[in-house]
Amino acid sequence: MPITEFLERNAKIYPDDVALVEINPENQPHKTATWKEYSLIETAIGGKYRREMTWKEFDTKANRFANLLMTREVKKGDKVAILMMNCLEWLPVYFGILKTGALAVPMNYRYSASEILYCADLADVKMMIFGPEFISRVNEVKDQMVKITDFFFVGKPEETPEYALNYDRITRYCSTTCPPVEIRDEDDGAIYFSSGTTGFPKAILHRHRALVSSCYTEQHHHSQTKDDVFLCIPPLYHTGAKMHWFGSLLTGGKAVILRGVSPEWIFETVSRERATIVWLLVPWAQDILDAIDRGDLKLEDYQLSQWRLMHIGAQPVPQSLIKRWKKIFPHHEYDTNYGLSESIGPGCVHLGVENIDHVGAIGKAGYLWETKIVDENGIIVDPGTVGELAVKGPGVMKAYYKNPEATEEILKGEWLLTGDMAREDEDGFIWLVDRKKDVIISGGENLYPVEIEDFMRTNDKLSDVAVIGLPDKRLGEIAAAIIQLKEGMTCTEEEMNEFLLGLPRYKRPRKLIFADVPRNPTGKIEKPKLREIYGSVRLVEAQNQA
Repeated sequence: MPITEFLERNAKIYPDDVALVEINPENQPHKTATWKEYSLIETAIGGKYRREMTWKEFDTKANRFANLLMTREVKKGDKVAILMMNCLEWLPVYFGILKTGALAVPMNYRYSASEILYCADLADVKMMIFGPEFISRVNEVKDQMVKITDFFFVGKPEETPEYALNYDRITRYCSTTCPPVEIRDEDDGAIYFSSGTTGFPKAILHRHRALVSSCYTEQHHHSQTKDDVFLCIPPLYHTGAKMHWFGSLLTGGKAVILRGVSPEWIFETVSRERATIVWLLVPWAQDILDAIDRGDLKLEDYQLSQWRLMHIGAQPVPQSLIKRWKKIFPHHEYDTNYGLSESIGPGCVHLGVENIDHVGAIGKAGYLWETKIVDENGIIVDPGTVGELAVKGPGVMKAYYKNPEATEEILKGEWLLTGDMAREDEDGFIWLVDRKKDVIISGGENLYPVEIEDFMRTNDKLSDVAVIGLPDKRLGEIAAAIIQLKEGMTCTEEEMNEFLLGLPRYKRPRKLIFADVPRNPTGKIEKPKLREIYGSVRLVEAQNQA
């Protein structure tokens, strides 16, 4: 059963129920209004601040786009790229592509023009649909995209580039009937791109069965029902946000796409839309707690009682953060989700809401998944021993598209090597230690940055921290901590070194750098960027020591 049939089923069973809502704070004409006052100004908003779509409208729009693509000679197995910010059109476009039997190819909205060109060429993209934010970048490279036959533009008709067709204008004349294309579980369904932490991204090829399996995994983990309202904030191009939303697709529940990450807007939207499930990234959760501590957010100003589940994924979650959260929101269920794009996103490992006593662990094998921790020879290690985490399940990628060498490195039969170093405790819970490539070898000792970062985040003055390895003539590498302080806080290097006495001597960072910590749209620390910024400086220092 292809995932498109879930949409068609919902359109038949719940035609008039709201499927998707888009909230765009930038379009709100009364930005000082509270959620309690919204009903008084709804008519003034005129649909620009808040837009919604029923399940019937969702399916109809997907069918219209699918039929448009087929009139432009898109066929089964072709690739269609999506380069759009989160918006109400995003998911109907995605499902329209799938309904043709073509592969959806979502692109990171932070890609530069050269990265857009590279990924489009790598994935053999035949057509591209893009939003107004990307006009200049697409303009820059469109003539080099020789494989692309058509461009579609989602935006105001008058802003449509001359080489593109306007999505709204042209789809309104397309058939609303579902295309008669047979889609099987083993057919290719989508190409996602890796985070590009080792250079340009790899193209990750997934079958339709992986998309379907993520629906069942998500719903099973978080017990989503028709009555749940899922607040989606992270970018839809990433497997994380979309695969969490797949739980709503399976149950027919409403989802809200929020185009803003400020604590105030998150709380406003939870209140107005009666959100029950919210998926946050670590920085956003941290911002919420800090805003509450400062008094900028007052819980009594919002309707939060229906909010039942807060879950976090995409990066290691500090135990101190969840302890703070549970003090303020003791009624919230909490879950953390681990995954990677190669495993169709979140869910191959998850903590489980019933295991709050194991906060800090990423959990156990997710629904429909298996896990093991292995050494460099692929042999399972003893509990407590650090090794590489491997996962097996229906969401494992088919391959890195057009890259058999890279595929062979991480696919071992049905098992996927994650590149993450982990250990399993006596209760069977998995604790993430660090990325394999981020391990610092200093004087023969293995240092795991995540362990050091977790300790440093217990310092109340820190907003964020990243630990990286820098070259050193004597030790090979040393640990360096990039420290981002909370707004208004001050801290000297001497103070921080005194705090670090709580760590074993060999784990203490030997270099402290007070600066901002960059994170990508999914919340992961951009350590390659930090190594590029600070590594070259340290290399010169090391060479000068010689």
